[in-house]
Amino acid sequence: MVTKKELLMEIDFYLVTDSGLSKKGTLSDVQDAVVSGCKIVQYREKKKSTKEMIAEALQIKAICGDDAIFLVNDRIDVALAVDADGVHIGQDDMPIDVAREILGADKIIGLTVHDIHEAIEAENNGADYVGLSPIFDTATKSDAGKGIGTGRIMDVKNAISIPIVAIGGINKKNCRDVIENGADSLVAISAVVCSDDVQRETKEFIATIRETLDRIS
Repeated sequence: MVTKKELLMEIDFYLVTDSGLSKKGTLSDVQDAVVSGCKIVQYREKKKSTKEMIAEALQIKAICGDDAIFLVNDRIDVALAVDADGVHIGQDDMPIDVAREILGADKIIGLTVHDIHEAIEAENNGADYVGLSPIFDTATKSDAGKGIGTGRIMDVKNAISIPIVAIGGINKKNCRDVIENGADSLVAISAVVCSDDVQRETKEFIATIRETLDRIS
């Protein structure tokens, strides 16, 4: 049986939930994405209580099952409470070594990085993948900063050996450029969860990513 860390090497489209943007709700978005072949889901929720988050996280975990990696954004306590596959944390959150000590060696830890220095440090500190952000200017996250451009992805790719997930302002018009420049996976929040058809959008992103990877490999 493939472990979740092994599955991390196969990710393409990466779903990050956003209840504020979603048209059909977080659980519906996750269900549609996983059915469409999405192999990694990050539960990001800023407005609900811890109790509500745990209840929802348990439902998301059940939807992901063995087919998709289930991560919790920032909230290590929630990840522990539901035995998630891991967490995604930011530069100002709990240090990776502390998170690793709490979560254990088998859990996945992703870290948001903005440049080569942070990416190298993330790998050296035990991150399983990095979320390189923001590639383009984005309105989804108000504190994301100015887009770094696709050219920086390859710089980071050449500096580390763990997967790179690109995030920030990505859509179907620019996603090929993101993959061509070295991203292993990508996040497109508003392009998917604001859609009337999350299944269709997810399938189209996955198809585009895989076609691009096949062409450049």
